[in-house]
Amino acid sequence: MKKIAATAFALLFAGFATVASAQVPSYGPNITLEQAKKAVVAGEAEARKNGWPVAIAIFDTAGQLVAFQKMDDTQTASIDVAQDKGRSAAIFRRPTKVMEDAVASGGAGVRFLNLRGASTVEGGLPIVLNGKIIGSIGVSGVTSQQDGIVAKAGADAVK
Repeated sequence: MKKIAATAFALLFAGFATVASAQVPSYGPNITLEQAKKAVVAGEAEARKNGWPVAIAIFDTAGQLVAFQKMDDTQTASIDVAQDKGRSAAIFRRPTKVMEDAVASGGAGVRFLNLRGASTVEGGLPIVLNGKIIGSIGVSGVTSQQDGIVAKAGADAVK
């Protein structure tokens, strides 16, 4: 059964090879709470520097929430959106910007819209340490590009 599921997954993603960056890092050990807190603090610092109210969510490799913070005056919808972006980056092992670009290019990339749990909006990044994905970060509250800047600051703080 496991082999059939793996084969089906491989076939599903075969059409994304050119638009979705087929080579992704493997999972490593899960992010620790201490590392997750560093990511939140760094993300918040970047957001405050720019005056951006955001929600920041940190996930482990299985897409389970490890840490979450919502800054004052962040829109309510960003609570769920940040979590969707972060979970997507963890379980699909790629930035949500990759999926956003794939959908925007049309063709086979539109298939991402049919994948359960795939967020196709920038702002979710895998957190990579020593070449392995240890978790992810999702940010929401401003434009998706600005969310991506905050997410990068958070992810970079763990290195």
